[in-house]
Amino acid sequence: MQAAAGKVAGIGVDLLRVDRIARAYARHGLKFAQRILGTQELEKFHIRYQRDSERGLRFLATRFAAKEAFSKAIGLGMHHPMSWPRMQTLNEPSGRPRVSLAEPLASWYAERFGAVHVSMTDESDMVAAFVVVESRP
Repeated sequence: MQAAAGKVAGIGVDLLRVDRIARAYARHGLKFAQRILGTQELEKFHIRYQRDSERGLRFLATRFAAKEAFSKAIGLGMHHPMSWPRMQTLNEPSGRPRVSLAEPLASWYAERFGAVHVSMTDESDMVAAFVVVESRP
């Protein structure tokens, strides 16, 4: 049995070469990650990057792509109240990705939209993210 879903209000997609993120990280170091990632994402990035720098960079790249896709789906781009760290892509215990929003983006979003769905994938040299935003019920 399927739960009732809202109508699609927005779709966003982003495709990104991991080497683009690797070059930015090489130039700016941790400041780049801190500018892009939210607090919980940054904690996971540190753990992954310490274990395997390539895996850490793919994590950073997938989160960058998810934020780009989300900003497209809600029609804001990177304009207030959208900012890089206010949108986080975290994981459920099952591994399923979910979006977590911080203020003031969370309130702005809740007034306009319903559920949000995110999917990400990565390969050695490319990452992609796809976001679907539902209308309010």
